[in-house]
Amino acid sequence: MHSRGTWLLFALAICLAGGAQAKTQSAKKHKTHAAQKATHSGKRMHRPAPVKVTTGRPAAALTATASPAATISDSGPEPALAKVFEAIEQNRLDLALQLTEGLLRQYPNFRLAHLIRGDLLLARTKPISGFGAVANPQDERVADLRDEAIVRLRGYRNKPQENFVPRYLLQMHPDQKHAIVVDTQKSRLYVYANDNGRPRFVADYYVTQGKLGANKVSEGDKKTPVGVYHVTASLPREKLADLYGSGAFPINYPNEWDKQQGRNGHGIWLHGTPSDTFSRPPRASDGCVVLANRDLDAVAKNLQIGLTPVIISNAVEWLTLDDWNKERGELNKTLEAWRADWESRDVTRFLQHYSRTLNANGQGYEQFAAQKRQVNESKQWIKVRIDNLSVFRNPGKDEMVVVTFDQQYKSNNLDNSMKKRQYWKREDGKWKIIYEGAA
Repeated sequence: MHSRGTWLLFALAICLAGGAQAKTQSAKKHKTHAAQKATHSGKRMHRPAPVKVTTGRPAAALTATASPAATISDSGPEPALAKVFEAIEQNRLDLALQLTEGLLRQYPNFRLAHLIRGDLLLARTKPISGFGAVANPQDERVADLRDEAIVRLRGYRNKPQENFVPRYLLQMHPDQKHAIVVDTQKSRLYVYANDNGRPRFVADYYVTQGKLGANKVSEGDKKTPVGVYHVTASLPREKLADLYGSGAFPINYPNEWDKQQGRNGHGIWLHGTPSDTFSRPPRASDGCVVLANRDLDAVAKNLQIGLTPVIISNAVEWLTLDDWNKERGELNKTLEAWRADWESRDVTRFLQHYSRTLNANGQGYEQFAAQKRQVNESKQWIKVRIDNLSVFRNPGKDEMVVVTFDQQYKSNNLDNSMKKRQYWKREDGKWKIIYEGAA
């Protein structure tokens, strides 16, 4: 049998990279974001502290006679994968092999588990120097699997705490049952339920993003977009090539803001994996967000066409519930002021809510203002009602929110209803509308 020291090279390559290093990076990012937000808005940002791995019993209690079935979790392969590496760190390689074989019985096409099993078997005959020794450690495919192991364990060990919510989910209207939040740096997708207006964590899954990362700008750049999107359709397996797995859910990239910024491209989907593949490396798609088929099937149960928001971020920002309530309250107060000022027929007050950079169905600010003044000359009274309001903060350095609602407008000479979408951006400390149009 090989030495413990040799195997620690293997264990450290994954376990420490996925644990301690992730904690260090998380702390650095937390300090950086907090400083940036304090500079721009005076608000202190929060991130949840890394969550310690729990496996249901202490590591010392793991025994070689444990039933492999007990190592499998309905939440995916990560809990079992974490136990495998715990056993390796303890130099309990027979147990690690047993746990790995149990993992493969549950996920037969899991290539990462196959590679780990090969290394464990090879280690019975000779010392090995690192991850992927059974193959060529310099092989690009081995590097992909190493990356997958790291991000899977990081995601598992750093789940969001219960009293923190994604900053982006400020308000879902009652018909929006769930929201999707994707963290591209962590290769993680989070599902949140609409619990009477408060986002409630449901589940999280490993995902693949674009080969060249995030912040999509143009057609063919192999990047995943960052922004606030919605599911627009459901494409069943029968109508798709095998590449897309058990189904696909297109999102509305490019959205209104993307188009205004000159971003283009199309065909950004949430979709599955080929039938012979359990999962793909963290960066392997042409821009889509890719899940294992069984994970996509689970997520699909919560997707509503035209309703479910899909918010994609480089790194999810988290708020305490107190700070989330404060941001939500501030924005709702701003929206109510806009509505009331429209009803007042005071055009000057009403226009104070609009940016000089406004795009309103192709109109700039001056055209929009002139039209409002002309229209209001014929109004004796105006009533505006807002229903089914949703407010989602756009990821990124700009303070911007996407607001969608059902608008009922009545006046002495007009009765009109429409679904409206606005983009509000903070300018000189005040929220201003920079885009307005039909949703």
